Amino acid sequence: MAKNNISFDLKFDDLSSYQSVLMKLNSRVTPKHLIMGNGFSMAYDHKIFSYNALYDFIEKLEDSTLFKLFEVINTKNFELVMRQLDNFIEIAKAFDNTGSMIEALEHSNQRLQESLIEAVSSLHPEHVFEVPNNESQSCYNFLDEYLSNGGKVFSTNYDLLLYWILMRNNSKKSIDGFGHELLNPVEMSKGDDPVYDDLLWGKYKDEQTVFYLHGTLPIFDTGTEIEKEIYRDSKYLLTNIKERMHRKEYPVFVTAGNGTEKLNQIYHNRYLTFCYESLSKITGSLISFGFNFGEYDEHIIEALNKAAKRGAQSGDKLFSVYIGVYSEGDLEHIKNIQHKFDCKVNVYNAQTANIWR
Repeated sequence: MAKNNISFDLKFDDLSSYQSVLMKLNSRVTPKHLIMGNGFSMAYDHKIFSYNALYDFIEKLEDSTLFKLFEVINTKNFELVMRQLDNFIEIAKAFDNTGSMIEALEHSNQRLQESLIEAVSSLHPEHVFEVPNNESQSCYNFLDEYLSNGGKVFSTNYDLLLYWILMRNNSKKSIDGFGHELLNPVEMSKGDDPVYDDLLWGKYKDEQTVFYLHGTLPIFDTGTEIEKEIYRDSKYLLTNIKERMHRKEYPVFVTAGNGTEKLNQIYHNRYLTFCYESLSKITGSLISFGFNFGEYDEHIIEALNKAAKRGAQSGDKLFSVYIGVYSEGDLEHIKNIQHKFDCKVNVYNAQTANIWR
């Protein structure tokens, strides 16, 4: 039974500020963690990272099948289109004797997922230094509040903003689990320069503090290894990522429609599985920013409920979530879904966080 404490009489203007939530949680001995959604990136630049921007990009691809799909379903929400496509494919399997319709729909589904990745990379700022210094420092301070105090940071975003900010500010506490292996220890002991392999995931996973729950642009699954693209050959990171995509190598992205399909994609990749299970094991409290637990995020709530139920006897579990909301409508949404959580649910005014300023 969920411990739901949000009064249905509560109004948006009465919500606590982000700063007051921090003060409350910092007075406790239990850790606090952060989960971020697309609102984090939209707070930086909504013109780049909104669904409308992604839709407008795909519309310009002049892919007639994709255009018809968006027109028929009448939405710019990628998750809804993908969910409907999954439904169409299942229906086609029951009625399409030739298999031609199934093949066309599956091709469109694949093309839509590839187009989404292409849109994110094409609309993205070219390099980290396009983020002004003051905004970079402000965002780093926001993230470091968690990382330097024993907390973990989880993101469902595909873009490079989180990675950029942590790298640019030389964060010592942000560990994403990737590392190099020295390939020539004997030669190096004789005076040769060290030679390292690619940046592979797993070496530091036990100390990991930063988790990309739905994948991200620099992470690729080679089939045998999880590899992170790096700056090389004097080229920007995004340039190297795009070159890989031109070779039909696509980053690890969870692009399924509903929560069940997303979870299925997650469990087919060992990096994503590890990130998801790490979320399922957090203790203390979790703050969300720009992540509003929408109808396609059931898998995230499921992970938090696992965290809330573990360690019940010892008290080593997730006790509460603090969900940032931007409007009265957002607040009403959280009121209506609070029964889904097996921990205490709180809300705060996300407009007071001022991450980038």
